[in-house]
Amino acid sequence: MNPLHPTLSDPGSTLQTAAALRDTLGRPLRDLRISVTDRCNFRCVYCMPKEVFGNDYQFLERKALLSFEEIVRLARVFKALGVEKIRLTGGEPLVRRKIEQLVAMLAALGLDLTLTTNGSLLAKKAQALKDAGLKRVTVSLDSLDDAVFMRMNDVDFPVTRVLEGIAAAAAAGLAPVKINMVVKRGMNEHSILPMARYFRQSGHILRFIEYMDVGSTNGWRMDDVVTAREIVDTISAAMPLEPADPNYSGEVAARWRYQDGSGEIGVIASVTQAFCRDCTRARISTEGQLYTCLFATSGHDLRDLLRSGASDRDLLDSISAVWSKRADRYSEIRTGHTAKLEKIEMSYIGG
Repeated sequence: MNPLHPTLSDPGSTLQTAAALRDTLGRPLRDLRISVTDRCNFRCVYCMPKEVFGNDYQFLERKALLSFEEIVRLARVFKALGVEKIRLTGGEPLVRRKIEQLVAMLAALGLDLTLTTNGSLLAKKAQALKDAGLKRVTVSLDSLDDAVFMRMNDVDFPVTRVLEGIAAAAAAGLAPVKINMVVKRGMNEHSILPMARYFRQSGHILRFIEYMDVGSTNGWRMDDVVTAREIVDTISAAMPLEPADPNYSGEVAARWRYQDGSGEIGVIASVTQAFCRDCTRARISTEGQLYTCLFATSGHDLRDLLRSGASDRDLLDSISAVWSKRADRYSEIRTGHTAKLEKIEMSYIGG
């Protein structure tokens, strides 16, 4: 028996946990991000700019999307390969019909199950998601200033409704709620300090994300990046910070806590402080392509395997082969040339 592969008590059906799978750099497979839709009701300038994703943009047909049953089957195989955490993403995952049903099906696998959302539908969905078995949510919010936020989401969606969603998530027990703020120079860097002050004693965890060159349509330039160092210095000048140890190996956000004990922030610095060496994440796109990096240029088709009668062993062998050959470290080798590659869009692969 191949020591990289789980044993199958009943080949093609029941999977059992086995020895850890490692890639060429010794990184295990621990986290799986599943995009459940390529659609979103926002047109954020750093993800789905309106000039590309306009009214005539052709999204995937429903039959192209993985069914809930197909998603759960893949999740079960990934669990056997060492995955401990699943994050549902999009697009905007809450626009997928009956998403609570999928959450309930995945929750039965006993994994750490989370979801990332823009918060627009969260006030209506939070309790149902919690009841279905969701553990936590991460909400994207790029400013507390309505004018700035609307300019970034580009659909005139107000801040208050996202804040209502965050409050509903906390009330439902989807805690701690994480708040993600993408910082783009010239758009919202002046919102860093107001965001930090607002969420400082809220019990939520605010995380700042350097503007990244994900995909090929957001017009990324290094000049637009507000660095992690700038973000920390801006906040610490007003509310002194000190570094905190990571919660676990491979945590993407560097943790900083307020010296007075009033909370913490996180900073995700994929551009200036690459963390590729600790990356344990795989991604499945809406229609079943497996990607081993957020900045990937191509994927591996799992949907075709699912729909052509492949056994669980076939799926497991295919995924194992992909991961064992993985050598991705895009952020460590980023150059002006690599930034211009035709990469998969974030709205398609999930953040």
